[in-house]
Amino acid sequence: MNSNLFFKELRRNAFSLIIWMVVITLFISGTMAFYRTFLENQSKILGMMSIIPKELLQFKGVSNFDDMLSALGFYSINNIIYMMVLGSIFSIVLSSNILLKEEYSKTAEYLLTRPLTRSEIFISKLTVVSLNILILNLVTALAGFISLELVKTGPFSIKAFLILSFYTLLLNILFGAIGLFMSTLVKRAKPITTFSIGLVLILYFIYTLSKITAGAAKIGYLSPFRFADTDAINPAYAINLWNLAYFIGISLLLTTISYRLYLRKDIYT
Repeated sequence: MNSNLFFKELRRNAFSLIIWMVVITLFISGTMAFYRTFLENQSKILGMMSIIPKELLQFKGVSNFDDMLSALGFYSINNIIYMMVLGSIFSIVLSSNILLKEEYSKTAEYLLTRPLTRSEIFISKLTVVSLNILILNLVTALAGFISLELVKTGPFSIKAFLILSFYTLLLNILFGAIGLFMSTLVKRAKPITTFSIGLVLILYFIYTLSKITAGAAKIGYLSPFRFADTDAINPAYAINLWNLAYFIGISLLLTTISYRLYLRKDIYT
């Protein structure tokens, strides 16, 4: 890894990281601020929810109204869209553009004429991606924990909260690896931000569709969201070793393939 390139990329992406952290933190805090109001009006809300089609509630992630009565259940249901979907969008957008940035900005020649190997460039940028994803998850998880502490009406399982946060981190890392892999397949350098965002949303839609339609249950396995267990209030909630192997295995495989492809890729200046 080249330290100069590492710190340059870290500074270059710092503003984007801060914006994403602020946005997701505000979403989490704002949602959890309604928890006690939700409890005070649960009978009215239950009446309103009873007229909503079950499929729409499942699309939102609500399979049982009682799950929302606990602070952790309310948190896990309402914040999957913020922490998992938005976090994954941040990860894939960052990673899918970080290797292509010099090419489509026409500064690749300057980078490649410096005393840097392609291996150093890849590892430096991979480290920046990994660190950004880790920081985003630590800050947003801390915001979630503080929000839970402020609004809780009883104790909640810190272990379950940490497992949920760990699944979120694994999911974001996987999408980061997917972004790196996609960028090494691009022949002519151009931003692939729109495609990256669309991919996350499509995979999330596939996951939600598999939950609300019995006939489509099996297609849920095509989506990484299927392997991030969010049933945090289940007494048996724990890290599934198969799911862990899925996230780590695919992330390492895609990163390794991306590294080898980048070493041989034609860089357009």
